[in-house]
Amino acid sequence: MAQKTKMIVDKDFKIAEVDKRIYGSFIEHLGRAIYTGIYQPGHPQADEDGFRKDVIELVKELDVPVIRYPGGNFVSNFFWEDSVGPKEQRKKRLDLAWRTLETNEVGLGEFAKWCEKVNSQVMMAVNLGTRGTADALNLLEYCNLDTDSYYADLRRKHGRKKPYDIKLWCMGNEMDGPWQAGHKTATEYGRLAAETAKCMKTMDDSLEFVVCGSSNVDMPTFPQWEASTLEEAYDYVDYISLHQYYGNQEDDTADFLAKTQDLERFLHSVIATCDFMKAKKRSKKNINLSFDEWNVWYHTHAEDDEHMLRSPWQKAPHLLEDIYNFEDAVLNGLILITFLKHADRVKIACLAQLVNVIAPIMTEENGPAWRQTIFYPFLHASKYGRGYALQPVISTGCHDTSCHENVSDIEAVAVFNEEKEEVTVFAVNRNTEEDISFEADIRGFEGYQVKEYLVLESDDRKAVNSAVSEKIKPSQKTAYTMQDGIFETVMKKCSWNVIRFGK
Repeated sequence: MAQKTKMIVDKDFKIAEVDKRIYGSFIEHLGRAIYTGIYQPGHPQADEDGFRKDVIELVKELDVPVIRYPGGNFVSNFFWEDSVGPKEQRKKRLDLAWRTLETNEVGLGEFAKWCEKVNSQVMMAVNLGTRGTADALNLLEYCNLDTDSYYADLRRKHGRKKPYDIKLWCMGNEMDGPWQAGHKTATEYGRLAAETAKCMKTMDDSLEFVVCGSSNVDMPTFPQWEASTLEEAYDYVDYISLHQYYGNQEDDTADFLAKTQDLERFLHSVIATCDFMKAKKRSKKNINLSFDEWNVWYHTHAEDDEHMLRSPWQKAPHLLEDIYNFEDAVLNGLILITFLKHADRVKIACLAQLVNVIAPIMTEENGPAWRQTIFYPFLHASKYGRGYALQPVISTGCHDTSCHENVSDIEAVAVFNEEKEEVTVFAVNRNTEEDISFEADIRGFEGYQVKEYLVLESDDRKAVNSAVSEKIKPSQKTAYTMQDGIFETVMKKCSWNVIRFGK
C-alpha cells in the first residue's frame, strides 16, 4: 500500500463561502439538448407545455442554480426576436455554429418557463458576434423592464406580464475563436463588451456581466487576450469566463487523472492576469472567474465532425452525445474539488452541458431519461458542497505519469455547512495502482460523527451506464473507523469519496 495520507479539517481554515452558482450548467440549441432533450411534446412523460417531466425531476435532483443559455457558439448567430411570440409566426433559421436547422419552437419564453420548473435561473448570453449593443439592449428591455416602452410592451403582448428579471449576462461567447461567427480581436471585442455592459447597466443597474476570456488554455493568444480584453472592459464587468474540456484520447488513465494539474495552472494564470489589471487600473474591485464551460469531451469528436460535414441543416441531430465511463466521473470529481479549493475566486461554473449534449442526463426519444456516470460527483458536490470551503491541510504521496510529475495521490477538500452543522470531505484517490490509507483529523469539530460515506468505485474503468443498466452508481461504505475525532479508511485506487460528518 502507498504512503498514508493525512488531512486536517478545521473550521478556522476558511477559503471562502461557496457561491452556489459553481453548480451551474449549460443548455445550448445544439443537437438534442432542447428537442427530444428537455422538450418533446407527445412523449409519455411530456407535461402540458411539452417538457419532459422525467428530465425535470433529474435536473431538480442535481439542484442546478443557474443555467447558461442559448449558447455557446450558437449565440453568435442568434436572433432573439425569432424565438418569441406566437410559435406559428417564428422564423426557422440556419445555425452556422453546428450546421443545423433551428425551428425556434423553444425560445426565450419557453426556456425561462422551464427554468422555473427546475428551480433555476437563466444565465443569458447576448450575440456580440453578428449583432451588437443595440440588439442586446432590446433583449434586456424585453426581459427585465416593466416600462411603457416597445419591447417591454411586446413581452406583455406575448403573454408575459411580469419581467423575467435575468440578472447574470454573458457578453457573447468565445470571441477569440476563429470558428466563431463574428470573431474579433481582443481590443475590438473588449471595447464592444465594455460599451454593451455600460449601456445595459444604465438600463438595469442590478445586472452582473461575464466577459469572454480565452476559449481554452491552448489558444495562442492566451493570456494576452484576457489582459487586452480587461484593459477595455475592467470597469464594466464582474467576471471573466474560462472554458476547458479534457479527454483521454491516449487511453492513459493515470495521466488523464493528472490533468487537473493543468487546470490549477490555468486558474492561477487567469487570476494573476486579473490581478495585474486590477493593479494597473488602480481598482478596488476584483474580477472573479466564471468557468462557464467545463467537462470531459472527446468520445464523439470524429463522428460529430463527419456528421456536420456530410449531413448539414437537420433539426436536432445526434451530436456531442458522449457516453461517459467510470474514469470520466472520477476526473469530474477532481475538477469539482479544484473549483472548491478556489472558492475565493471561482464564483460561477457551468457543467457543459446538461441534457444529451456532453451531459450527465441522457434521454431515449421513445423511452426514459437516465443518469450518466458523471451525474453522481456533480450531484454530491451540489447537495453537500454548500457552505464554506476549507483550506485542505494534507500530506500525501505523489507519483509521476507520462506527461505530469509529482501528481498527488489524494486530492481532497472539505466544505463546512454551519447552518446544518455538517462538514463534508470530498476526496479522490487518483493513484491507479494502489489503494491508499486515508486519515482525516476533524477534532476541530467536537462531537461530529460520520453520517454517511458514499463512494464511486469500479474495477472496470471503462464501465458506462445506459437506459437499461446503471453499472456506475454510488454505494455506502462502512469500512472505516472513527475515534476521538480521527477518521480512518482505505480509499480504493481510482475512486471518488464523499465523507459526511454531522453533529
